Amino acid sequence: MKGIILSGGTGSRLYPLTSTVNKQLLPVYDKPMIYYPICTLLSCGITEFCIISSPEYLSSYEKLFGDGSQFGIKITYRVQYKPKGIAESFIIADDFIGDDNVALILGDNIFHGMPRIKASLTGAVIFGYEVNNPKNYGVVEFDKDDKVISIEEKPSNPKSKFAVPGLYFYNNKVVEYAKTLKPSKRGELEITDLNLKYLENNELTAIKFARGSAWFDAGTTETLFESSTYIYSIQSRQGIKIGCIEEQCFKRNLINKAQLYNLINNLNECEYKQYLSKLLDYNI
Repeated sequence: MKGIILSGGTGSRLYPLTSTVNKQLLPVYDKPMIYYPICTLLSCGITEFCIISSPEYLSSYEKLFGDGSQFGIKITYRVQYKPKGIAESFIIADDFIGDDNVALILGDNIFHGMPRIKASLTGAVIFGYEVNNPKNYGVVEFDKDDKVISIEEKPSNPKSKFAVPGLYFYNNKVVEYAKTLKPSKRGELEITDLNLKYLENNELTAIKFARGSAWFDAGTTETLFESSTYIYSIQSRQGIKIGCIEEQCFKRNLINKAQLYNLINNLNECEYKQYLSKLLDYNI
């Protein structure tokens, strides 16, 4: 399975923070925002990534990650020239996906304690996260057996309190399905329409997040602050780092101790370097 991180958009809800920098490069406590979605996909066993962003910011991601080989992963880049919808990602990354299944995560979505997903998919898998304000999200409705009945985008009268977070898993049909979508009234290829196509073909599964799991859409000043506070709270209490790419890759044997040492050695003295250095002293 391959992974796409969509890191485009104007970040208008975060202005003036985003007047000179892409939203997904803003800090969430002690790391760039994009570190967290990469680690989410790493936790699913994904090691090949495609970062999609607007042309003026793509070089910043290339400077940050390169080709990913220092982490034992592969990272490629694609341009989304205009924000034409989340589902356009699959068309843009068609050649990257190839014959594989694919996961898509929005670059401003932060997860902690998510369910595990297997690489073998027969259709599509989305998630339901219970919220107090479902009108602001895509909403998934379940029957008594937790089977999906409907999905609606920002409904005025939500049929459930389960929002659909920005994390999706699809089999290889997704490119074909995405190419059949028509732009919505706002001129975008909607991810909800793509999910509805899977639902119509009886190929969609939705998994409810367990209570205690965390999901943040860090696209506003309030949620950016909330997600930073959450990360700080967990890290300070448990002495671990959430969204630490180097640690994730080391724990998954994508890099060895010598490679981790080289990564550490290239850092200036800082708390992040000290944390990574401790990994070399433990049998993880």
